This record gives sequence, C-alpha cells and structure tokens, in this order.
Amino acid sequence: MRQARILTALYFILTISPAISDMTDSIEMMWGNTQVLYDSAGHQIMSLTLDRWTTSAFRSKSQYLFGRFDIDIKLVPKESAGTVTTVYMVTEGPWQYHDEIDLEFLGNTTGEPYTLHTNIYAKGKGGREKQYRLWFDPTEDFNTYSIIWNLPMRMYASIWNAEDWATQGGRIKTDWSQAPFTAFFRNYTANACVPYNKAWICGQGSGDSSWFNQELDEEGQQKLKDVDDKNKMYDYCTDSRRFPDGYPPECASPVEVIQQAYRKGGEGVKH
Repeated sequence: MRQARILTALYFILTISPAISDMTDSIEMMWGNTQVLYDSAGHQIMSLTLDRWTTSAFRSKSQYLFGRFDIDIKLVPKESAGTVTTVYMVTEGPWQYHDEIDLEFLGNTTGEPYTLHTNIYAKGKGGREKQYRLWFDPTEDFNTYSIIWNLPMRMYASIWNAEDWATQGGRIKTDWSQAPFTAFFRNYTANACVPYNKAWICGQGSGDSSWFNQELDEEGQQKLKDVDDKNKMYDYCTDSRRFPDGYPPECASPVEVIQQAYRKGGEGVKH
C-alpha cells in the first residue's frame, strides 16, 4: 500500500498552485541562511541559500500522523551543478529505525535539465532510489510537489552541497564562483492528521481525509507510464548488477506477488 501511495504522489509532480498561504504559520527555520520574503501581493516566500560555508533548512512546526503534503518550489537557476534541493518526510525516534521519503532535486550545468532523485527508507534502511530527468524547467516558475504518507512524520526542506555524486555521477563539481545558490518555497499545505495531546488520534487543526482513497484514473496511470518510459533514468528495481540474486520484494508486480504467495502456499501441500 505504501509503495502505491508513493507512486501516486510522484504523479502530482507538476501542477501550478492556485493558492498562497503564509509559510510561517506552519514552518520554522532551522539553520543557515533561511529567510522569509514577500512577493508583490504580500504573500510569504521562504528562501534557502547555500554558499561555501553553510547550508540551510526549515521544517514543519507540527508532526503529523498521516496526510498529504504540498509545497511550491522554484529551484536554483542556471549553474546549479553539485547542489541538492530536498523536500523530505521523516519519522521521529531512533535514527536506526526511521522511515523516510525523499524528493531530491539534483542541479546541473547551465542549459542541462534537473534530475529528480527519490529514495525511500523503511526501518532505517534506504537504497530504494529512482531518478527522473525533468521534462520542464523547474527554475522558471513555482511548481507544486506532493507527498502522501501514512506514518507519524515531519516535513523538512534543505539545500546542500553534494558535488561528489549529484551531477553526472560527481564528474561536474560545484562552481563556487556562482554562489550563493538559492531555492524558493511557498504555499506549504498539510491536509493531515495533527496528533491530539501526543495521542494517536487527530486533534484540532487536522485536515479532512479526502485524499486517503485517492487513486489515479486511467488517464493518470497512462501519464505516469509515459513519464516512466520517457524520463526515468534509474530504477533500483531493475538494477541487476546491484541485485544479482533477485530484486527486493517490493519490486514485484501485483501478479508476481500473487504468484509468490501461491507458490509459498503450495510448499506444504503433499500429493
């Protein structure tokens, strides 16, 4: 179920947001050069800046039990090689057992497209990477990115230097003469369950659950397939060099899952 919701969330990667809300109502600054700005209409925009000396980050004020989360992002323009702008959800508690979903936007040289690098952690174990070459310019305007998750979590955003791997496998390094590198965020919304008094029930300020049974229609499934066919650069579920003895169980198709269950069920049958 979680894998299906993650795939559904990736479908919402490109929409222009029609609404604006104050970021500081639900976001708190963490470190670095994180600033609150205002557009011409007086709406808040939060910026994260990377330079040679510091990264920057913010996070949601609330932890949520589950929900759908949307945020508008305008990424670092032009020469952004080596930089990573990230939005991610992470559970709280012992790090070795944490769950996490990452949307990492890998910068590139001027004129070359951004790469969306996703990863999923379950009980502290990641390694579930996929990469998509973006088919639009995410630096020209704000675009809305969404995550659907169903475990206790908090939203984080950050910008940092990953020149050892981020751009063309680390071949292109960060050009610090182009610094500072700045990404902009607005209109963070959480249609989510806010825990009541630290209990596992939804309290005041929680959103509705209309998203919970949201599924892609036939047209949406075809669009997702088109993106997979045309823009997917890497999928850990097809990396035979990495998994020579078989792919992880979540990589199996629904048909394969049924076949595996059938085979296991028949192991104890004697004829």
